[in-house]
Amino acid sequence: MLNKYARAFFTRVLTPFAAFLIRRGVSPDTVTLIGTAGVVAGALVFYPRGEFFWGTVVITLFVFSDLVDGNMARQLGRSSRWGAFLDSTLDRVADGAIFGGFALWYAGRGDDNMLCAVSIFCLASGQVVSYTKARGESIGLPVAVNGLVERAERLVISLVAAGFAGLHKFGVPGIQYLLPIALWIVAAGSLVTLIQRVVTVRRESAEAEAAAARQENQGSGAAT
Repeated sequence: MLNKYARAFFTRVLTPFAAFLIRRGVSPDTVTLIGTAGVVAGALVFYPRGEFFWGTVVITLFVFSDLVDGNMARQLGRSSRWGAFLDSTLDRVADGAIFGGFALWYAGRGDDNMLCAVSIFCLASGQVVSYTKARGESIGLPVAVNGLVERAERLVISLVAAGFAGLHKFGVPGIQYLLPIALWIVAAGSLVTLIQRVVTVRRESAEAEAAAARQENQGSGAAT
């Protein structure tokens, strides 16, 4: 849902900014690299110290680069395989930094091994969810499924919860529990999404093999 509606909305909003960067001679790849560096810095500098509010502010400022670089490429007519590869690869780096930052906090001063493990599961499952779609498509399957919790949902749930949880340091009571709740939701949702994609690939694979067998049988019948 977020991929379909929120991405379209923010793309329209960010189009003038993308056009401004193009006029200044900035390339889409540069925006991708700077955006990823900002997200990684925000996650790994602030989150391990428990500075969830300011970390989320920094990450939010840079995370929209994922929309800006694609918008720039379309305006320039330069959409390429390399750009898509770089963008997808660095998305995985950024996601790993965010959930890695949570894991470092809970492994250290956060002192909660269970939530550290949940954060690591969110990190790993997010990577595997993305891999299942990419691998399915690479073997010629459409992987036609809208997962329960995809990348946009993982980021929004985690970052919104982290930002509000960070307000605990400003004296807001009880709000720090939002982040653990969000991590459990993302973990459960990612597991469901992974199962959805595996089941879909299994079904599409069986259908493709059955269709190939029918074609082979028809070809053999025609030859005789």
